[in-house]
Amino acid sequence: MKKNAETGAETGAAAPAKKTGGAKKTAPAKKAAPAKKTGAKKAASAKKTSSAKKTAPAKKTAAAKKAAPAKKAAPAKKPAAAKRQAPAKKPAVVPAKAAAAVEGVAPAKTIAPHSPRHESHTALVRRARRINRELAEVYPYAHPELDFENPFQLVVATVLSAQTTDLRVNQTTPALFAKYPTPEDLAAANPEEVEEILRPTGFFRAKTKSVIGLSKALSEDFGGEVPGRLEDLVKLPGVGRKTAFVVLGNAFGRPGITVDTHFQRLVRRWQWTEETDPDKIEAAVGALFPKSDWTDLSHHVIWHGRRICHARKPACGACPIAPLCPAYGEGETDPEKAKKLLKYEKGGYPGQRLNPPRAYLDAGGTPAPPLRAG
Repeated sequence: MKKNAETGAETGAAAPAKKTGGAKKTAPAKKAAPAKKTGAKKAASAKKTSSAKKTAPAKKTAAAKKAAPAKKAAPAKKPAAAKRQAPAKKPAVVPAKAAAAVEGVAPAKTIAPHSPRHESHTALVRRARRINRELAEVYPYAHPELDFENPFQLVVATVLSAQTTDLRVNQTTPALFAKYPTPEDLAAANPEEVEEILRPTGFFRAKTKSVIGLSKALSEDFGGEVPGRLEDLVKLPGVGRKTAFVVLGNAFGRPGITVDTHFQRLVRRWQWTEETDPDKIEAAVGALFPKSDWTDLSHHVIWHGRRICHARKPACGACPIAPLCPAYGEGETDPEKAKKLLKYEKGGYPGQRLNPPRAYLDAGGTPAPPLRAG
């Protein structure tokens, strides 16, 4: 078998040799007629030209074949390098069991965090509204976290909530409203006595001036009643658009977006807007939702910012909207570690209000303790 194989190889190699032999036979004609332009010379030159032409493409083809693998090999290495780098990006993927540590919320699936690059306005609207729907399921009992019984108490409490927590305001206002239950009473109050009551809220001198001033304005300009129009509310001392929308949405049932620090932080993390001015944020976010959703949207976003999506260390691994969030991974992604970062009722702690709504209590929430309790 080896001999036949070798013979076959020799026979296969001999075939082109015969053609070469034929070319050698014409060679003497080249040497024999060095003289002048003979037919043989023309024939020989023609054969040389034809053989050269045939050989040339053969060499080019061979070179091309050799070059081709080299070109193919080069791009083949690039995907290989990309594949090797892929594991480094895996930690940025939502864990398979990254569920919201919230009862009744299904675990998030293993997917990469949402990338809004090249996101159209329509896609942004859909994503924003889906986030709001998800948060509505997580916080069906979301409400304003300031204790109040009437519009006057709400506007005063909202002014006092600047640069402090709603909890501290709720622990302070019972004494204030017990002593000054109406705008007329607070307008005639001794500033030093009011300052002493408001001291726990911080910036108590400026806040005293604001609440006494707005009480005087209500008494003198609005008959002791809180107006139900935005343009009237913003004329009151210490009342801006944020405070006005809190009052309109929660005391009068008129839709408004409350752009507090939590709201600003979250809507930028979700890339709903890049604006930093509160009024521009209000306009940009308001354009993504129907007006009827504005008040509840504010509650959902603010509640999520206080409980899960914290400023310094978000609990990403316990977030129910992780698959929709472009900022996933800024905080703790491990579900068990993230669960320990949860605040208020989600982490087993009391809420902000001393007198929360019944729905909140039915959902397992607990009231906040009064000032200096325990």
